Amino acid sequence: MAIQILKVHICPNAKKEEILGLYNNEYLKISVMAQPIDGKANKALINLLAKKLHIAKSNITIVKGENSRDKILNIDMNETIDFKNLI
Repeated sequence: MAIQILKVHICPNAKKEEILGLYNNEYLKISVMAQPIDGKANKALINLLAKKLHIAKSNITIVKGENSRDKILNIDMNETIDFKNLI
């Protein structure tokens, strides 16, 4: 498996969970309904990405930014991710 790096900007407390597009041409902007309390928004982010990418949640780890809206994730999967297809 190959590890890929994904930069995301998370918007917690949203009405809908979805991938919104690019943020500052560097981050993938993602909204989640969970509040940023006790890691709930982070868990919702991982659940959403795992579902969209058809991989196990354990294959996604937050490397940087657990307490920030801007996060860097490691995604462990067999194929290369075309992030434009997620939008």
